[in-house]
Amino acid sequence: MSNLKEFPTTGFVRLSQILAPAGPIPVSRSSWWQGVKDGRFPKPTKLGPRTTVWRVEEIRALFEKSDAA
Repeated sequence: MSNLKEFPTTGFVRLSQILAPAGPIPVSRSSWWQGVKDGRFPKPTKLGPRTTVWRVEEIRALFEKSDAA
């Protein structure tokens, strides 16, 4: 997907940056959260009571793993 080229290389990203159409992972929000619960997707980090983020490195690894399969 072309969105991965625009994806940051380090740091943290919010869910809106991960999921399509803005991000490289083409799943719905509910599917994403179910995947987090099941262990298919990485667990988030809470930066505050209303701020949830994921490490860019984990999202890139997930994308590359699913792209190779």
